[in-house]
Amino acid sequence: MAKRPDPPLDRALDDLPPELRWREWMRRIEAVLFASATPVPREALARVVGDISVDLLIADLDAELAGRPYALAKVADGWLLCTRPAYATAIRAAADVADQALALTDFDLAVLAAIAWHQPITRDGLKEIFGREIGRELIGRLSEQGLIAPGPRAPRRGAPYSFVTTEAFLAAFGLESLRDLPDREQLADAGLGP
Repeated sequence: MAKRPDPPLDRALDDLPPELRWREWMRRIEAVLFASATPVPREALARVVGDISVDLLIADLDAELAGRPYALAKVADGWLLCTRPAYATAIRAAADVADQALALTDFDLAVLAAIAWHQPITRDGLKEIFGREIGRELIGRLSEQGLIAPGPRAPRRGAPYSFVTTEAFLAAFGLESLRDLPDREQLADAGLGP
């Protein structure tokens, strides 16, 4: 039997009393975010609420989720739902989330941090930072996990590839943008930097 096409989406919700429309628009946004594994951009959310302010709906939804074990996270140009860190132990105890965890060594994290702060950066640039060759295997692991991607080719002989972080990197570390990375002074204050 052929699947029937979905009926057109009623964005205006004129059949609902005004006091219920806002709540329904918030529910729609929450449902879209719940169903998505990646950040959902404003334009996509606008397709389910029409001409209503997505930012105001997001703000109200965020306030409504204040006591819940999950929250809205702004990542790059979109939003997603993510569990609060306080519930990480309970989630790991009850759910099989091992395949969702980042499988990174301390050195992998250091290389990823160097890419984040110095992007676009080549393997030679990473070698200058760490004083040793950065293997293709490590770059491959970071790429397979979707944390880095090829950047522009370096403007020098051989035009080597450079690397940049991805939207998945931002999501994995709860960052809205690269501007949220700590600066060198913050790292030094925490005893982690030069």
